[in-house]
Amino acid sequence: MSIAENLSATALTRIINQLASELSIRPNQIQAVIELLDDGSTIPFIARYRKEATGGLDDTVLRNLDVRLIYLRDLEERRATILASITEQDKLTPELGVLIDQADTKQRLEDLYAPFKPKRRTRAQIAREAGLEPLADAILADLACDPVAIAASYLNAEANIIDAKTALDGARDILAERYAENADLLEDMRMHLWSTGYLYSKVAEGKEVEGENFRDWFDFNEPLSTLPSHRILALLRGRQQGMLELRIGLEASLDALVPHPCVVRIGQFLKLGKDLFELSPSPRAKWLADVCRWTWRVKLLTSLESEMVTRLRETAEAEAVRVFAANLKDLLLAAPAGPKAVLGLDPGIRTGVKVAAIDKTGKVVETHTVYPFEPRRDREGSIAILAGIARKHQIELVAIGNGTASRETEKLVGDLMAAHPDLKLTRVVVSEAGASVYSASELAALEFPELDVSLRGAVSIARRLQDPLAELVKIDPKAIGVGQYQHDLNQRELAKSLDAVVEDCVNGVGVDVNTASVALLARVSGLNSTLAKNIVTRRDEKGAFQNRRQLLEVSRFGEKAFEQAAGFLRIANGDNPLDASSVHPEAYPVVERILKKIAADVKEVLGHREKLQGLSPSEFTDEKFGVPTVRDILNELEKPGRDPRPEFKTATFKEGVETLKDLMPGMILEGVVTNVANFGAFVDIGVHQDGLVHISALADKFVSDPRDVVRVGQMVKVRVQEVDVARKRVALTMRLSDDTPPARLGGSVVSAGGKGASGARPGAGKPRSMNQAEPAAGGAMAAAFAKLKR
Repeated sequence: MSIAENLSATALTRIINQLASELSIRPNQIQAVIELLDDGSTIPFIARYRKEATGGLDDTVLRNLDVRLIYLRDLEERRATILASITEQDKLTPELGVLIDQADTKQRLEDLYAPFKPKRRTRAQIAREAGLEPLADAILADLACDPVAIAASYLNAEANIIDAKTALDGARDILAERYAENADLLEDMRMHLWSTGYLYSKVAEGKEVEGENFRDWFDFNEPLSTLPSHRILALLRGRQQGMLELRIGLEASLDALVPHPCVVRIGQFLKLGKDLFELSPSPRAKWLADVCRWTWRVKLLTSLESEMVTRLRETAEAEAVRVFAANLKDLLLAAPAGPKAVLGLDPGIRTGVKVAAIDKTGKVVETHTVYPFEPRRDREGSIAILAGIARKHQIELVAIGNGTASRETEKLVGDLMAAHPDLKLTRVVVSEAGASVYSASELAALEFPELDVSLRGAVSIARRLQDPLAELVKIDPKAIGVGQYQHDLNQRELAKSLDAVVEDCVNGVGVDVNTASVALLARVSGLNSTLAKNIVTRRDEKGAFQNRRQLLEVSRFGEKAFEQAAGFLRIANGDNPLDASSVHPEAYPVVERILKKIAADVKEVLGHREKLQGLSPSEFTDEKFGVPTVRDILNELEKPGRDPRPEFKTATFKEGVETLKDLMPGMILEGVVTNVANFGAFVDIGVHQDGLVHISALADKFVSDPRDVVRVGQMVKVRVQEVDVARKRVALTMRLSDDTPPARLGGSVVSAGGKGASGARPGAGKPRSMNQAEPAAGGAMAAAFAKLKR
């Protein structure tokens, strides 16, 4: 459907202008992106192959634009619906029309619509039916009136208005509802409560023992505007489990006789009089002050409290999703070992170590199970079997899962390497997060129907060393476990964000159409699971693709799919060398002009930078392809099929340090970052329990975002600061020259995020400034997040 069919010209212009303002992008760029998205183009395709139209917007900006575009289109649809509803009621005034037209959020729209929204019969409505609205207006109009005296004229026995108090209560209900539906007052109160309000937490009655995990929150409060996402999610989890009670409020007043600040603010905003809250108010002022109290306590408090909690949750979830997505991207783009024969070991004690050997192409060539540990203790036999497999299949790398018995298995491989140095093996500990999920999946069953579930895990471990991206796309991103509080988040939004990350990573690297799995192909721009299966079926039936145009022979693979996907699908050793590059087939004529200019063959140019020196991109532009595309083409010709991922390196765990009991303060160890949160990073140092490097211990300078210093999969050196064996907590620092013992607060020690933990940050018993620096790595901050990755 075209843009014109979706929205009116006015609405579209409003959307484009708002996006341009929010994202600091020219309106014509926004217009171009909207048209491309509406035409079915994907974000990776637009970012890579439509730079002329978008002005070179990258995938991050395009993703943000897409999200906001959906919101603003929904906003426009709701605006049209509201205008139609109020018009039908014959209550749309020019002033109201302007306000609705200028509303830039859904909340503002709903506030303006509130007085006109069909609702159940309220106390205020009953009072209006009894003829009390003129009473309310009369009291407002007469600054010197006595409400009781005026009310005497509005008694109505038929409506059960039998005395002045009943009449005034009805008038109060009318004004309270009117004020509670005042859009400007609502906006002001929201802003005031958000900027000055606190979130209060206390232990639920009788849950002191059962809620021990949340003891840091039993008497806690903090300003709404400074609460970090992980703390919000911890508090909400405590409430959801019935261990905590939460409420929103201002800083507690020491004088119970002083009117509530929000009540005072309502009176001031509505300009109801300066004497409302004086010690000796007039009868009218006293009555209006009561109206303000009623408006706050009965009409606004509960709804605004709910809104504030919802806003806190949405803010926290958005940040948690961002952190998860960033970690996932780092993990997917981890350095691949490349086409090397790998021996995958899925460690186990009683059930044995599962073994899978794969060749350079990732094909499974042999599987086995060895039992070097209890109860069989066949260590020598296991080493002999592993040596035989390694020699037979010319194994170069040994991938060891980092789960239970990982260090014992790593030591076994060390003995294997010592006994058979001629094998020249290199051992690497690999994260096995999600391997069990994949092993039991339908995809794994289709891929390895003849293999036992346990052996499939060993295959996955081996393959994710060869090519992390190609293997991890087979697993639900949420099962990889590099997020915080992921099960508490909006699962739809989380999945959408993570899927976008996977899509960008896959297309950023490119996919070999002749070797890729269905799972990997399905993530390519313009493709889906059906087309991916059809590609593999065509490949199995007719052999490898020789050129990109043969993709059109695939069932249901049309010109649009070809346009979107062809540039990301690579064909090595095919008919046209360009098919192995990221140059899109539509731009091959540009390459031909370049080759004609330098009088060379494409094979002579690919990978030879010197052949292209002195060429200016502007020499080869035309109506369709501008300087940005030509520049990309020249760069690709210089380094065809380049992989954006880093060089493959391995970390080495220290011999003799295998459990928490082996750790000593002051030890300097090598480890791998397994997770990055807003408060620090978790590092695997080979003791079956990740240690926590608090944000304050990541560098010798101030760090606002841990990801500025570390990324998931990165190898780092750390110093052990403190170990708590009983609570399975390890405090680490990357400030290797800093031997200061970790700070303590309230008896807490640093916690380590274990494999699969989750946690919370302790608070304080009274309001405090959150602009202060967080405690050092050994302080309460770390203790609070002991269970982050559960």
